[in-house]
This record gives sequence, C-alpha cells and structure tokens, in this order.
Amino acid sequence: MNLDKKYRYIDREKSWLTFNARVLQEAADNAVPLLDRMRFLGIFSNNLDEFFRVRYAAIRRLSLSGQTGEKILGGISAQQLVKDITDIVIKQQSESLRILSIIEKQLEEENVIIVDETGLCQEHQNFVHDLFIQKVSPELVTIILNDLAEFPLLKDTSGYLAVKLVMKTEEKTKVLGLVKPKKEIRYAIIEIPKNINRIVVLPSIGEKQYIMLLDDVIRYNISNIFNVFDYEKISAHMIKITRDAQLDIDSDMSKSMLQKIATSVKERRVGEPVRFIYDKTIDKDTLNFFLKRMKIDASDSIIPGGRYHNRRDYMNFPNLGRFDLLYQQKAPLPVEGLSLEGSILSKIAKKDYLICAPYQSFSYLIKFLREAALDPKVTAIKITLYRLAKNSQIISSLINAAKNGKRVIVQIELQARFDEASNISYAEQMQQEGIELIFGIKGLKVHSKICVVDRLEDGKVKRYGFISTGNFNESTAKIYTDVTLLTSHQKILKDVTKIFEFFDINYRLHRYKHLIVSPHYSRSRFYKLIDREIHNAQAGRPAYINLKMNSLSDFQMIDKLYDASNAGVKMKLQIRGICSLIPGIKGMSENIEAISIVDNFLEHTRVFIFCNDNNPEVFISSADFMTRNLDGRVEVTCPIYQEDIKKQLIDTFEVGWKGNVKARFHSEKLDNKYRIRKENEPVFRAQQETYNYYKNEIEEHNKSQI
Repeated sequence: MNLDKKYRYIDREKSWLTFNARVLQEAADNAVPLLDRMRFLGIFSNNLDEFFRVRYAAIRRLSLSGQTGEKILGGISAQQLVKDITDIVIKQQSESLRILSIIEKQLEEENVIIVDETGLCQEHQNFVHDLFIQKVSPELVTIILNDLAEFPLLKDTSGYLAVKLVMKTEEKTKVLGLVKPKKEIRYAIIEIPKNINRIVVLPSIGEKQYIMLLDDVIRYNISNIFNVFDYEKISAHMIKITRDAQLDIDSDMSKSMLQKIATSVKERRVGEPVRFIYDKTIDKDTLNFFLKRMKIDASDSIIPGGRYHNRRDYMNFPNLGRFDLLYQQKAPLPVEGLSLEGSILSKIAKKDYLICAPYQSFSYLIKFLREAALDPKVTAIKITLYRLAKNSQIISSLINAAKNGKRVIVQIELQARFDEASNISYAEQMQQEGIELIFGIKGLKVHSKICVVDRLEDGKVKRYGFISTGNFNESTAKIYTDVTLLTSHQKILKDVTKIFEFFDINYRLHRYKHLIVSPHYSRSRFYKLIDREIHNAQAGRPAYINLKMNSLSDFQMIDKLYDASNAGVKMKLQIRGICSLIPGIKGMSENIEAISIVDNFLEHTRVFIFCNDNNPEVFISSADFMTRNLDGRVEVTCPIYQEDIKKQLIDTFEVGWKGNVKARFHSEKLDNKYRIRKENEPVFRAQQETYNYYKNEIEEHNKSQI
C-alpha cells in the first residue's frame, strides 16, 4: 500500500462535495415525498452557496498566492483543487437540474403545476399583473448599465435578471470603409426583491394548484418596467454572484469587538467574486458584457446553470395543504421522568437527564432557563451562545432573568459564520438589559454549548446546568439531531465554571478534572483514549471505538485511528459530512467501517464511545475531529457517568449503525454507495427507529407505573 499523503486521506473539499451529493440523492429518491424532495434541492443549493463563500474562497486565495498548499491540503495543489471543484460542481449543477425537471413532472401528475410567464391563462394573467403593480414593482431596483462609469455592486445573497434590449433605432458603424447599420444594444440589471416570497402561489383552478417564481412574474411584466424605451426585442436571464465571505477583523484597539465585527460584516458585501452562475441560454454578447464589466475572468468559477438560481428558496417551498406530499411530522416525545409543568431543577437535583432533539422536546431547556429566571434562590446564570433562532426564547429567558435581579453572563460568539449580524443585534439587545457580555478570546471561536446556574441552598452555592452537542436554537432543534445533558453533577459544573473564568482571564489555564476542553487538552486526551484501546487490543483484551460526528478531517487524528486499526481495534464511524479518512484499506484501515446517514433530520450529534475493556466510557461533545475544533476553538467534551444515559447513547449509536435505508458508505471512490439490505432483511430506517426507541422507553415507563 502506497502511504503517500494522497493515498492516506480524502481531500476535505471533495469529501464535502460528496456529502452535498448525498443531499442531492435525497432529492432524487422516489421514496422521499415530493415536496420534501424540493426542500432537499433547496438545501443542496444553500450548502453550495456557503461552500463557495467559505471553503472554495479559501482555496482560491491560496491558489492565487502562488503557493501549492499541498502540505495542508493532503497532497493536492490548490490550483488543481480549484479546477477539480469547478468540474465537480458543474456536473452536480447539471444533475440538480435533471432532478428538478423530474420532480416538476411528478408534481404535475399530483395537480401541482409550476408555470412560467409564457403560458398563463386569463385568470392568472390578471393575478400576476395585479401582484406586480401592487407589490413587486414598488420594490424593484432596475439599473441601466451602458453609460455607468462603475458597474453596480451585486450582492451575493441576491438573484438578478440580466436584461438585453435591442433598440429600434440604428447606429451607423464604419467597417472596412463601408457604412453598415447596427442595432443599438442596451443592458440593464434587475435585482429580484428579497422581501417578497420568491415562490408565488397562484389561484387554484378546480383541483389544480399553480406555482410561479417571482422571476417569471417580473419577466411577464417586463414591458411595464422598460416602457420608456423604444425597443424591438427584450430578453432577461438570471445571473448570480458568490463572494468571498472571509471576515477581515480590524486590529484597531480603540474599537470594541462589537464594532469590529459589525464593520467587517458590512465589508463582506464587497468581497472578491468567487463564483458566477448564469443561465446557459443567455446570449453570448450579454454574458461577455457582464463578465467584462464585473471583471470576472477564467480564474473565477464561472458555472453555466439553468433558468433559475438561488434555488435555496426551495427550502421554503409552500406545502399547499398537500401533507400527503410531505414526511409525516411526529410530535416530539416527552422525556421519561421530566415534566414541563413541575420544577425541572428539583428533578435534576436527584439525577441527570438527556434531551435528544428533535425526537424529544427542546422545550425542557427553555423551561430550565425560565425557571432559573424566576427562582428567588438562583443568583447567576452563565451561558455560551453560538447560533440563535430568529425570535429566540433563549434570549427572552435571559433578559427575564436579568430583570429579576439575577447576574446573567453571556459569552456570545460574534464570528459565528453568517450569523454575525444576528448575534450583533442580540448582543446590543442584551447589553441594554444589563446582561454582562463576553465577546470571546482573540484567535479563538467559542463553539462550546454550556450553561451553568448558581443557586443558594442552605447557605451554599449549588450548581445546575446543561451541556450540549448543538446550538441553543429552538428553530434548528426541530430538524437537527442533538443531545443535551441536564445535570447537577457538582464536579462537572465546577469545570464548566472554570471555562467561564477562562473567558474572563484567558491567560490563566485551568486544569479540568472531568471535561475535555479545546484548544488546550482535547487532542492529547483523545490520543490517550485511543492509545488505551491500542494497548488493550495488543494485550488481547476487548477493544473498539465508536464515533459519531459531523466531520473527520484532521490528518493527525486520522493517523492515530489508522494506528489503532493496525493494532486490531475495531472501529465504527458515523460521519455525516466530511470524512478524510479512507476506511477498509488493508494494512492501513482494514478494521474501520464508516457510514453517513442523510435523511429527513440533519445528523448533528457528537458521541464518542471507547470500549475500555468492556467498561465503556461515553462522551458527548461540541467538537468534531477537525483541526479547528481540536486546536482553534473553545470546545467541550463531557463524560457521561450515569448508567441509564450511557446505555441510551450506546443503544442509539447501534440503532444508527443498523440503518439500511439512508446509510451510505464512505470510501476513496467518493461514490456514495448505499448500504444494501441483505436478502429478507427488513427495512431499518435509522431515524425512524431512533424515534421508536425513545417512544418505547416512554411506553415501558408508563407500564411500570400501572
């Protein structure tokens, strides 16, 4: 086996694109309800936008710097990777258009018809005309481009119609001594309004329901927009630009972190273009005009697409009341032994509880904070916040606590990618309410998900808190799988308190007796856990490692897992997204299997299980095995001590591992091969069976109470 880097690791960017191809597989899957397939197309598009704004932009910067970057990229040059990414994306875009065409035909069979501006009946013509006059026209920004000294700045979150007008008047052009008539061409651009729903529901006719995109509403009424021009022909094709989203943080010490991030977010709008997508039916002269005026050349990713871009809007495709075309939504289950009506703190005082969203209700966390906000014995609440819901109940609970005289300390991450503006707004709101804010540590993002509450009991402070694998966000908790430990384990919460002390005085390093904390201790601690399994395997004792996470891309950690495989340690890896490890290679990783589950919910839980000679140690974590999580962020990995919770996590890991419907194998071929059911093996859909697991727990508990 050649152990050169390019044979030891899968490139992280290509692995990510392979993950997005799994999302596209869901859109193509006839077993997925039609409207959910549209949602997956939207997710695919949104993912790709973010990929280009962040990962592709970083590779492109490296490529333009003249460096090959092979050392950090695992054996491939940045220049080659830019080309490879563009080739892969063009193929994926083409596949997504093919899938969209199939879905549209199947929707039509279900009497859901997507129409454009060319074939509207009279009733729809009147509706579209009135909608345009009353709502759309006042919102339009239309710019004539020919005579502008500077091309207008196009936003990377917007879609635009590139308009070509062929005028009726002729110009006289001298060519080779002859005077030839030439039609005058004018170009314009129309920004598609973002504050109007892009997917327009037209009036139903009989049993048929009709959908039209806002782009086509504008196209239908385009003569109204340009009625001051005497033209003989007009065309409008969609274009879209993606910009480098890197934040350049100002080093001015006189500015607050809030001011620096706010300024940097504003400057992001002028970031370098990294991708230009255009309707492939656009006239060549129109395309060349826009590319030249926008100064986009072959070094940028220029990608032909279909008639519509910004397909991320399909994530909010209307349900039309057609719940038969959607996944059946199951109500979140209660947690055995917990109630949303009684005191949660009194329950946690006796034992730990695990909340597994979205299978179980996220509302327990809101209830925890609301109770702490009102409890006269609670003196302080400390919490880290990374991504928050649009109208966050977490924030309102914290403000409520501050108004009740509690000391509230919030570490809010202002550099949470694409949530900066939202977090700045929340930070300003909390500051006004007297909440103490911590804006993190220079050079480190705070990605940990922790909360601790101080409560006076019998003259002493007793701590209550929670530690999670995911964000404290009630919106994403409906679709992201995450686990949160509610605990009053005083030694664990003492470690949590030390983390907040580190935020306050970050030159002082603490020793943590229970938690594993990045950036100082995670790598070395995980190495020790892996080394113990290696030692046990070599001594002939039971040895295995089961890991569930979002991404595995750190080369040193992968090498450590390869060492464990070579020592005979059996490994099961559930890696939703990036997996740079190559499993199943003789002499390198033959004892490692790796799968990815992509289904209705986004797999987001991080659970680490180490055999420990058949006395398993189990951890939940905010961290993936990525270099940034291990060495460049504040992350928290928490041990699980309570046996019933430990069993839950081991059991549900095995439930996920048994999946034979939505599980794909990671491999060096990047082919997203499905795990195939054996003959006569029943269908086992991991997410459905996880829900059933928790449902059965409740039923068994209820039976025992009779």
